[in-house]
Amino acid sequence: MLIREYRPEDCRTLAELFYRTVHQVNARDYTQAQLEAWAPGDVDLAGWNRSFLDHYSLVAVAEGIIVGFGDISPAGYLDRLYVHADHQREGVASAICGALEGAVPGTVTTHASITAKPFFEKRGYRAVREQQVERRGVLLTNFVMERKQ
Repeated sequence: MLIREYRPEDCRTLAELFYRTVHQVNARDYTQAQLEAWAPGDVDLAGWNRSFLDHYSLVAVAEGIIVGFGDISPAGYLDRLYVHADHQREGVASAICGALEGAVPGTVTTHASITAKPFFEKRGYRAVREQQVERRGVLLTNFVMERKQ
């Protein structure tokens, strides 16, 4: 597996991976209405591209296929971390997350889904609080988590 920096031509593939991951992996913890609100399939590609370019953004590639991605802001907010449903539990998220965490000094903060919370806990993050976030009029539960480096 290769971890490389994001390129603008990756954006559409990352949006598709995001949609599939949310709808397949997170389905055990969220309702169909919540999944549709979270990942409706109409990502603003220009906005995502700008965000990836503003953050330190990494892509995991295995056998020529993008299998995961993540990004972190200069201030240490780990924004997105998604791994293709067919590549869960292969170390992809750990590799991306480790590289992102190593790119910023100080505390790393993320808003972890119910599904991702155990992954972050194993990495030494602690839940600061549970919260409800609204997406397209639907409430979703996630957790503000942080890890002091």
